[in-house]
Amino acid sequence: MMESRFARIAWSRSMENASSRGLCVSCRSKAAIPARLAIVARNQRCNMSTEAAPPKFPFSRPSGAVPPLEYAKLRATNPVSRVTLWDNSQPWLVVKHKDICSVLTDPRLSKERTRAGFPEMNPGGKEAAKNRPTFVDMDPPDHGRQRNMVASLFTRESSETMRPHIQATADALLDEMIKQGCEKRVDLVEKFALPLPSYIIYGILGVPKEDLAYLTECNAVRSNGSSTAAAASNANKELLDYIGNLADKRLEKPGNDMISKLVVEQLKPGHIDRLDVIQIAFLMLVAGNATLVNMISLGIVTLLQHPKQLADLKANPSLAPKFVEELCRYHTASAMATRRVAKEDIMLGGHLIKAGEGIIAATQSGNRDEDIFPNPDVFDMHRTRGSEVALGYGYGEHVCVAEGLARTELEVVFSTLFRRLPNLKLGIPLSEVKYSPPDADVGITELPVVW
Repeated sequence: MMESRFARIAWSRSMENASSRGLCVSCRSKAAIPARLAIVARNQRCNMSTEAAPPKFPFSRPSGAVPPLEYAKLRATNPVSRVTLWDNSQPWLVVKHKDICSVLTDPRLSKERTRAGFPEMNPGGKEAAKNRPTFVDMDPPDHGRQRNMVASLFTRESSETMRPHIQATADALLDEMIKQGCEKRVDLVEKFALPLPSYIIYGILGVPKEDLAYLTECNAVRSNGSSTAAAASNANKELLDYIGNLADKRLEKPGNDMISKLVVEQLKPGHIDRLDVIQIAFLMLVAGNATLVNMISLGIVTLLQHPKQLADLKANPSLAPKFVEELCRYHTASAMATRRVAKEDIMLGGHLIKAGEGIIAATQSGNRDEDIFPNPDVFDMHRTRGSEVALGYGYGEHVCVAEGLARTELEVVFSTLFRRLPNLKLGIPLSEVKYSPPDADVGITELPVVW
């Protein structure tokens, strides 16, 4: 309050001084902007010199899938504030929905991870940032140019044409589960949540059916969090090598798939090179896969925690789209991905963010913003306000390119699963469900069930 009061006084005085010099209103405003930024910067430096070090980030979930408690406190008291990362850098953390949307649409902020000041969440991320980027880490116009190479394959319309195939894949996996029975508890992640989205994206990429199981195993080792670092690294290399070999085959004999499309339309004319093909295909293979696996598992647990809404969904499977929208609001699976760095000085929430300073837009917090979502900590698939602006798939030009496909897959899952397995329940106490580490994106690593 004191800081903003001083800033307003200084602003007013600068206006008076400009007026005495005979400047017009427009000129007065422009003349005062640098002075105002300087005042805010000076006040911020004074505050930083007297305040304690910013809190460590990422925050930890208190239990299960419950978001970190710090988010609610910051939304109420300090929605734009500094945090401290593993490398002692101090980017800005933004926790209110409106400010997050502003960050994710501001052209003065960059997604390029090689820029000084871009916030990396761990040493592995810092190292990965040195690799050749794909469109998710590019700014316009490069971002749009590369994204458009694959975007047409993932529109909602294109995804709807795949719904019968997605349905058939889900039914085949459930048929196999039912055939094997559940005398012993069945890990639903291993038998259903992981293979379903994997098989769908592999089909889009053009992976032969005989290789599906092998690639799914590699992907599981790479991403399940329980593998050793060496095993995960080896699995990562195997996936990259496999995609490279497949790209070479498609160069000789193209098919009707995404890798063939990249090879024929982009590689052969010289718009991109072989490494670009591999990187883009690898991105599509792994980026959304883990997110969908987690959302399927989290959705099952959430329904079992809310028996009335589960009963509603069983009685009326057409409610699946509404359930999916609320699920993606309530559980923000990719909470650490929306980061930027300022290319020039900007004002946000009354704070001066200087060029070269990082910003973390906490979409998980934005999806629990009381100003947008009534009773935000309550799961309600019948919600009538707010779901249309949820940040489950990101926001702005970097919104998830496969958003349409993800929605379609989740809708098929939750209109099918409890119809085929109406007595599905956890095979362990809820308190024993294994979640991802509390300071990582929320997910479930293993889900034993019976039916």
